[in-house]
Amino acid sequence: MKNKQQFFFDMQFITSCISTTMVLMLLGMVVFFVLSAGNLSVYVRENISFSALLSDDMKETEILKFQKTLEAQPYVKSTTYISKEQALREETEAMGTDPQEFIGYNPFTASIEINLNSAYANADSLAWVEKEIMKKGKVMEIVYPEALIDTVNRNVQKISIVLLGLAALLMVISFSLINNTIRLTIYAKRFLIHTMKLVGADWWFIRRPFLVRNLWVGIVSGLLANGLLLMGGYWLVKYEPQLIQIINTDMMLMVMAAVMAFGIVITVLCAYISINRYLRMKTDTLYR
Repeated sequence: MKNKQQFFFDMQFITSCISTTMVLMLLGMVVFFVLSAGNLSVYVRENISFSALLSDDMKETEILKFQKTLEAQPYVKSTTYISKEQALREETEAMGTDPQEFIGYNPFTASIEINLNSAYANADSLAWVEKEIMKKGKVMEIVYPEALIDTVNRNVQKISIVLLGLAALLMVISFSLINNTIRLTIYAKRFLIHTMKLVGADWWFIRRPFLVRNLWVGIVSGLLANGLLLMGGYWLVKYEPQLIQIINTDMMLMVMAAVMAFGIVITVLCAYISINRYLRMKTDTLYR
């Protein structure tokens, strides 16, 4: 039992955990930024609003009924009714003067501000949504920042491609670094492996302790990396509370699950590959 504990929790085990934790931290940060970019894209798209300018002959009861009809549509996230009087007050506050004093009447019309679900916040869907809304009520015009929406979609697409490419590159680098760390650990035990082969030990019997050991390296490293990532996410939200819209619980759980899964799979896989290499190795190559 003492020898078994020394095999598991020796300095090599600690060193492997530290190096693997650092690699998983980098990988977790990339996953974090990829998911954050996705959440940011949804947040931005759902906060770009457009206005449905209503006809003056619509009564307020009709407008409220029309608003409820819009909110029941699958493409609408939320709506806000702005009366003629409210529009006049807001414009007066923005300009510092009351337009009604110069022209003698309220020049603004009642409108409904509409926020779409993110899946419909693109040029093709907006054209279809515009036609659907025009059919449902006395809507004179629909105004939306088409150029802004196109710019947001293009930038989100570019950022997503860059982050996915970075994630793929870092995954390859992470695999190489963790593989080298595990290979060095098993290399130090190559004579023990050879001795067990000489006494007739089965290959699975030889593999098992190394696989279990590296399974624990993956688990411990994943837990440490997740703890550090959670601390980083908590600090960001505490520094800027509005980030809670982007850095939410579901996203952090996905990041933690990805880090833990990658840590376990990669350490066990690398150990399996390395141990097989030394199991097939001939005696004269052990000293090289």
